[in-house]
Amino acid sequence: MPISKKFLDTLAEKRDTALSGGGVQKLQKRRERGLMTARDRLDALFDRGTFQEIGLHARHETRGFGMDDKDLAGDGVVTGIGFTDGRPVATFSQDFTVAGGSLGRVHAVKICEVMDYAEKAGMPLVGFNDSGGARIQEGVESLSGYGQVFNRNVRLSGVVPQIAVIAGRCAGGASYSPALMDFIIMTRTEAVMFICGPEVIRAVTGEETSLQEIGSAEMQASISGNVHFVAENDAHAVEIVRDLLSYLPSNNMVDPPHQFENELTIAPQQELDALVPESAREPFDVKQVIETIADDHRFLEVQRDFAQNIVVGFGRIGGIVVGFVANQPMVKAGSLDIDASDKGARFIRVCNVFNIPLVTLVDVPGFLPGILEEQRGIIRHGAKMLFSYAAATVPKLTVIMRKAYGGAYLAMCSRDMGADLVLAWPTAEIAVMGAEGAVSVLYHQDLKKAENRAELATRLATEYREQFASPYLSAGKMFIHDVIEPAETRARLALALRSLLAKRELRPSKKHGNIPL
Repeated sequence: MPISKKFLDTLAEKRDTALSGGGVQKLQKRRERGLMTARDRLDALFDRGTFQEIGLHARHETRGFGMDDKDLAGDGVVTGIGFTDGRPVATFSQDFTVAGGSLGRVHAVKICEVMDYAEKAGMPLVGFNDSGGARIQEGVESLSGYGQVFNRNVRLSGVVPQIAVIAGRCAGGASYSPALMDFIIMTRTEAVMFICGPEVIRAVTGEETSLQEIGSAEMQASISGNVHFVAENDAHAVEIVRDLLSYLPSNNMVDPPHQFENELTIAPQQELDALVPESAREPFDVKQVIETIADDHRFLEVQRDFAQNIVVGFGRIGGIVVGFVANQPMVKAGSLDIDASDKGARFIRVCNVFNIPLVTLVDVPGFLPGILEEQRGIIRHGAKMLFSYAAATVPKLTVIMRKAYGGAYLAMCSRDMGADLVLAWPTAEIAVMGAEGAVSVLYHQDLKKAENRAELATRLATEYREQFASPYLSAGKMFIHDVIEPAETRARLALALRSLLAKRELRPSKKHGNIPL
């Protein structure tokens, strides 16, 4: 006989209560302000009808401090599994309308449950953070909950992609879960993220500050470098998540979503010949080079506003997903400083753990000189670039466009650092230092005595480039594999990527390397 209507009515009532979050009025107020609710975000993320919720009927267990009579729907977080563009994705979305989205024991159990599911099933994790932080009434149980989440963030690291969306308040210890994930997206107007708020800073240090100065999306994206993408609103944040997922594999055991159906185009791109000036002193925008090389001119830049002297991001070449790493001559002449080294190394490691080939475009005059850089540890930070490239086992292709000087030449994935293919343009200069610097060091006394000092310096610099920095010299000694026309770049990279897809590189057995953090 069919199930009793009484049971079905009870189920419907329980579902309606759970789905209403903190109440219909609170949900409506958010929407009137142009904000998404916790469930609205998931509706936008997932293909229609594919979301399966886990823990819909979960309830808090708090007693005392005015919480006895409260019924916290879902304990302030929505968790489950859905499909994005046909691929499974695990998620949690904190509900600020329920106790401010604060994290209690059951709240943490729900998040941990879906993280365990993501690990076992090998699917990306997307977390929407919109929380007042630890639930004070639950004391150490709340802190324990955060610890369990952090532990799983680390366990999932390098196994499945983890993407955090900061869509509201993310303060104190709550900010460490996003920090442990692979990518952070933050909304421009509604979100803040910080460890200590203005009041705490004022009480402890006497410094006056504001949420905008210490916790805004602009600050986190451009100064601290904690945030990878800034979204205009919740809907834009979801768009970025979907775009980012389109380049990432579901887990570390499978390939990225290459598009082999794309026709492999090997025709020359004459427009590349005009993009890069012949003079090494004249800047150019390397993003134009990347967009010209990439399929359909599509390039998803990561950390666009931070350390702009290096450019990193995702694209495709001949249908193959690649991670681009490129010096930006328009900012600090493309030199590597502390922030650029950190940004580059982190991105290289993300690509490596998720089987994404690396394409490096080089125009680097060296590591940035300066007292502050030395005092802050440019040696240690610069070593992160060397470590990351040398440790990477994915296909590594390098194109030297112009300058490649000193240790920075090595740090931008030279053949000695494990590059599988190194190409150079005729404009390339590969040497210990630039011609002008070398001349001043080698011929200091001659220049000091010469009457026509400027003329002599120019002539000696030209001779130095021809005798010591020519790309043909490096090609002759097999430090690079070929010198090519810029127009040939895309075709050569596309062919090389196809040939390297089955690359396997074994390393000594060990727990892990000891990167200079």
